[in-house]
Amino acid sequence: MPRGSKDAYTDKQKRQAEHIEDGYLDAGVPADEAAARAWATVNRQDHGGKKSGSGRGTSRDTKPTAKKPTAKKPTAKKPTAKTPAAKTPTSKK
Repeated sequence: MPRGSKDAYTDKQKRQAEHIEDGYLDAGVPADEAAARAWATVNRQDHGGKKSGSGRGTSRDTKPTAKKPTAKKPTAKKPTAKTPAAKTPTSKK
């Protein structure tokens, strides 16, 4: 099988790559770059094309491919109270 052939992928993986590619095209990514990114995403999720053999049924990686930045809560500065110098007790006579 020549390098770059998509024969080793299932129909479902091919459909997923098409949908992912459409999303990249809608975002303004050039067609060749969109196709490369789509197949890279399918590879990342399924760990490559379909594989034959017993015990090869690994689970899909369903984590998001990119994490969205979360807004951090502003941390309130704790007031740093300067402690006065310890006073020594004075004895009155």
